[in-house]
Parts: sequence; structure tokens; C-alpha cells
Amino acid sequence: QVQLVESGGGLVQAGGSLRLSCAASGGTFSSYPMGWFRQAPGKEREFVSAINWSGGNTYYADSVKGRFTISRDNAKNTVYLQMNSLKPEDTAVYYCAARSMGPQRIATMKWQYDYWGQGTQVTVSS
Repeated sequence: QVQLVESGGGLVQAGGSLRLSCAASGGTFSSYPMGWFRQAPGKEREFVSAINWSGGNTYYADSVKGRFTISRDNAKNTVYLQMNSLKPEDTAVYYCAARSMGPQRIATMKWQYDYWGQGTQVTVSS
């Protein structure tokens, strides 16, 4: 069983930055592709970014490309999402997810992940 705990969310003005962290326990974190998703009120949960087991391969949604950076520290069992140039439309609950089953490649679909954190709120004011 894998437990994921996100932190680092908060309220920030447009143009500001936040760094989200997701600490994992249980399982073998260093072998899992990891992802970040977000869900705004009244909307579906959507893909934001993903990273492979080593950190050598990353992928971003078009809406965040060039502004967000995903990274991981396998020694600390933690994945990060650095968010710069934040916009009001980035406001959402952000979730990290672990892919422990299936092909160990980057994944962008919710159903490809089998463990989820509880989420952390990010609010960007205009």
C-alpha cells in the first residue's frame, strides 16, 4: 500500500509561484512513474504533469508547459511541482498520483494511476 501526502498549496497572487510536494510512503517509490493532476470546482480532474521513475523523462499539459516543472527526489520519496507565473485559471485542488501497476512509463490518464493523495488547494487571485 502506498500513501501519498501533498503539501505546499496556498493563496498566491497572479504571477506568483508555489512549490508543491508529495511525500510517499510504502511501496517502492523509486520505481513508480508519478503524476500531478488538478480539479477545479465543477470540472473534471485533469492531467498536469508526469515524470518517469528516474526523473529523466517528463511530460506537461499544454496549459502549464513552460511555467510548471516536475521533479523528484527518490532518496526522499518525494515528487515536486514547481509552479511559476501562476494564473487565476490554475486555481484548483492539486493531486499527486503513483502508477505502481502496468507499464512503468509516463502516463497522462487518471485510470493509469492506482494511488492518489488527498489533494492540496491552490488559489490564484487576480
